[in-house]
Amino acid sequence: MFSTSRFVALLHKSLKGAPNMKALSSMASMKFETLAITNPKEFVYQVQLNRPEKYNALSNKAWEEIGKCFKELDDSPDCRVVILSGAGKGFCSGLDLKDAMKMAPALAEHEDVARKCRLIEKKIKIFQDALLSLEKCRKPVIAAIHGLCVGGGFNLICGADIRYCSSNAWFSLKEVDIGMAADVGALQWLPKIIGSESLVRELAFTARKLPAEEALQCGLVNRLFKDDEALFKGVLDLAEEISKKSPVAVQATKMTLIHGRDHSIQDGLDYVRTINQTMLQSEDFINATVAQATKSDPPVFSKL
Repeated sequence: MFSTSRFVALLHKSLKGAPNMKALSSMASMKFETLAITNPKEFVYQVQLNRPEKYNALSNKAWEEIGKCFKELDDSPDCRVVILSGAGKGFCSGLDLKDAMKMAPALAEHEDVARKCRLIEKKIKIFQDALLSLEKCRKPVIAAIHGLCVGGGFNLICGADIRYCSSNAWFSLKEVDIGMAADVGALQWLPKIIGSESLVRELAFTARKLPAEEALQCGLVNRLFKDDEALFKGVLDLAEEISKKSPVAVQATKMTLIHGRDHSIQDGLDYVRTINQTMLQSEDFINATVAQATKSDPPVFSKL
């Protein structure tokens, strides 16, 4: 058991003030060709798909950079929340088909179907790992969707923790229209997100447009804003609120929710019990508990 003096000492330590914002963030040096990374608030990072002239179509380079970016954000103590958005008039137009066709010469080098399949399998795995990086990132990822969100873009937002959109947003699981099954996450995530196998199959079989209002109704997004300005303000406000919570608590919560989605209730309880036998010894728990008990201001949590 911790003594009262120990509780108070730890509380005072946490309330000495916010981290020095004059110090350069370790993430400030991140440079990408297809992404724009900004730091709009302390501990909040925005990852913007940044090919507006192509409606943020996902090139080979973009897939690789998404995976790398979210791994770096996961590793950074300066990041507690990630906002995912798109530059220009829409969120994402999906796979960059012209860029994808650059694989044709490599395939042509092989006559044997097994060798061709191996090349394609490697490429698909790169794409899958890129989108899984959102879920594997321990920091909450909030998708801010405006305009079109098609194909690979639709798959991409399924890996986010929270999805908000503006009234002009629309969604399409477009892969069936180019003669393929969606292979980077949507067919796995969507039934768990919206809870209707019937609707998922309708969207996947037809590639029809899903307008913003229907996306809200079915649970693909949980907030709908009147315009893009309101959307980005709402997302930033949410991100800032989350960033002020204990990073120990938030990250453990994300990990527990993801584990619980794919396991039984008993397995989930066993998992969180194992996590919390460590986390409840953290200074975050002590400081937050004292603040609640004494009705003090919330503590300023250390980097994690």
